[in-house]
Amino acid sequence: MAPTTRTRNFIRLTAGTAVAITLFFAVAPTSVHACTGCCHKACESQNVATQSSKKASTTKSTPVRLPRFGDEGDLVLAVQNALMQNGFTLRGGATGVFDQNTRTTLRNFQKVVGLKVTGRVDVATAKVLKIGIGTTVSAPSTGNFPFTVATLPKRGDQGDAVIAVQKAIETAGTAVRGGVDGVFGLGVTRTLEDFQRAKGLPVNGLLDEATAAALGLVAPAQAPAAQTIAASNVSFTVDSLPQRGERGDRVRALQQALQSAGIKIRGGTDGIFGQLTTTAIKRFQRLNGLQVTGAMNAQTAYKLGLVDAPAMQLSVFPVQGPCSFIDTWHDPRGAGRLHIGVDIIAPKGNLVYAVADGTITRTYHVGRDKLSGNGVRLTMADGTYFFYGHFDTIAPGIAVGVPVKAGQVLGTIGATGNTSTPHLHLEIHPGGGDAINPYPIMKAIDACGVTTARSAKAQ
Repeated sequence: MAPTTRTRNFIRLTAGTAVAITLFFAVAPTSVHACTGCCHKACESQNVATQSSKKASTTKSTPVRLPRFGDEGDLVLAVQNALMQNGFTLRGGATGVFDQNTRTTLRNFQKVVGLKVTGRVDVATAKVLKIGIGTTVSAPSTGNFPFTVATLPKRGDQGDAVIAVQKAIETAGTAVRGGVDGVFGLGVTRTLEDFQRAKGLPVNGLLDEATAAALGLVAPAQAPAAQTIAASNVSFTVDSLPQRGERGDRVRALQQALQSAGIKIRGGTDGIFGQLTTTAIKRFQRLNGLQVTGAMNAQTAYKLGLVDAPAMQLSVFPVQGPCSFIDTWHDPRGAGRLHIGVDIIAPKGNLVYAVADGTITRTYHVGRDKLSGNGVRLTMADGTYFFYGHFDTIAPGIAVGVPVKAGQVLGTIGATGNTSTPHLHLEIHPGGGDAINPYPIMKAIDACGVTTARSAKAQ
């Protein structure tokens, strides 16, 4: 994490100068061109970087609380970006989290510019970094972008334009591989891939229009007004949830739901399902006792209120994974019959579990029950019953009149009866009446990815 040549030269030139003057030049404001003694080419590069910075953002002065270790947010990002802009390497880039990497880089910075080395953003450090007291906070500009799509640098280019791109990448929080050297080579290509991946953009390593717009290098493309849809009008089903890499109003609706649930998304509701949204989903899942995947699934959608919860809620999924199932409710089944259950496809021999506490009120056997094959009926205290069909075997001890607990093994997956595919046919009859569609109920507790058998304790 060594300082830049510019910083080292300055320290040598000002060894006997007052600290206040040292601090003024160590972080020169963009309106001052501190280029005394450098070659014309270096001065030219500094001018380009300064002009690009002016075009990419406007500034406003706002007094704010100084960030502390463990803080998160825009002010921490401002500190991290200021450190990197002054030539100090920050491992992990500008993440918006005041972590150990930030503290280490801050200590290096304080040591180089002659401040007390604390690793904290104290008043003296804030003045040098211009954070907190008369803070300069970057705000998006409405125009004057440094490039057009036609003038964007490409692989193989060198010079000031590439330097401006590299600085924009670092300002956005992604460390440039190989540093800001003005060469658009493999390092910049790989860095662009890192940035695109984090933002949920197509990963191609090119400085294309979408990537340049995300970096603030070109004006963002304006979508036709007729295509704009309010996020509040977006609706979902358990089979049409937003996925990683998706962009648009559906993602924006998801991001708004996360924020309404108290989950902050670094980057805001930008309509991009990238790493930042994935991280926010993981945080929500962790706080709500859900399986932490970072992906949008039915359980997460129900908890966020994006999809209406099913009429009945169970706690145990009936099949040991791996397995799969889709919604086949009321699909035709021949002889005028409609499908009134859900078929959960799984390998023969996988375990089948009781979805609730109850009593076995009927058993089915392949010799006499041609459609269902081997199976059972499990009835709850309120009369609701679950019909299980196509078992390979019924578990020992499972018979009419036997009480069972949720999670207890009832049998194994098979293909008995009117089928040749190993699966469980499951029906749900609330109160002993007509069957209801079990698909959304199963999606809410989907455990097809759980391949280990439930423990005896759970049973």
